[in-house]
Amino acid sequence: MSIMDNWRKHLKFDPIAPLLSSESEALRYFTNCDLLGGRVGPVSRVWELPEAQRILRKQLADGSWPRSGGEKYPAINYHLIETWRNFRFLVQQYGFTREHPQARKAAEYLFSCQAGEGDIRGILANQYATYYTGAIMSLLIQAGYAGDPRIERGFDWLLAMRQNDGGWSIPIITHKYDRQTMHRLTSQHAEPVQPDRSKPFSHNWTGMVLRSFAVHPEYRKSEAAKVAARLLASRFFQPDRYTSLQAASYWLRFEYPFWWNNLVAALDSVSLIGLTRDDEQIGKALGWLVDHQEEDGLWRVSYARPNARETDVAKKRETRWWVSLAICRVLKRLSE
Repeated sequence: MSIMDNWRKHLKFDPIAPLLSSESEALRYFTNCDLLGGRVGPVSRVWELPEAQRILRKQLADGSWPRSGGEKYPAINYHLIETWRNFRFLVQQYGFTREHPQARKAAEYLFSCQAGEGDIRGILANQYATYYTGAIMSLLIQAGYAGDPRIERGFDWLLAMRQNDGGWSIPIITHKYDRQTMHRLTSQHAEPVQPDRSKPFSHNWTGMVLRSFAVHPEYRKSEAAKVAARLLASRFFQPDRYTSLQAASYWLRFEYPFWWNNLVAALDSVSLIGLTRDDEQIGKALGWLVDHQEEDGLWRVSYARPNARETDVAKKRETRWWVSLAICRVLKRLSE
């Protein structure tokens, strides 16, 4: 086994063969590229796969994707939500960049939702959404917009919206509102609520914001990113400090492309920022992943209910492959 393969010797089962047996040509491409260092040819060949083309066929002329079903609240930008949802797959599963005209149109649509202050707004009506802004920015950066001044404005805003401890929350949940008020503020047009910066950070929302720092070649090196990465790692396996997605079990509910915060998504970010396996919390998380690898060499989509049987339907099976690839990328990165 070469030095390049050292990360595999820590595992009970070799994941390479099951990953290469995937029905997804895109997954096999990135397994060869990211884990084996193989010569795989241009990523543009992945863009032409039928699965990617199916996503592109539903794109509208303005670069967005429509919502299937009604749009109940006019103050919520449902096209923004759907565009983020689909852009995740294009960028993270099929490697799309701004070189593709439809990916460029999608990116421009997302940028068109950037408010004057620098945040991407519309998912919580007119309220600030730090977590969605960070997650969407991470995709735009991966698509080739790291040097765009609109990304710079987004980082300026995110840095200005930190809690006093150096992490992030959602500004509106740092205040105690009753359910009716919260619903009104996030479904109707209202002035955005400023955060109470004295309240503690949320690891869920810090994890989503931090993705944008992690994938940026300069901001990942910043002291702000390192502070937030250490804060995020300090909360592994613990309940969140706020009621939304509070249970500790949310750490163990995986998905790919990334959406909510979880252990795999968080490890992906903090390892890119520079935390190493020598960190006690990182070592603990890696040990958990090694211990919970399945006999087929892959990992489950969720460990939130340890005794529940996973149904191996096609979509869940494909997600297992992608989650397992994401885990292997983290393991390889941390071994280096």
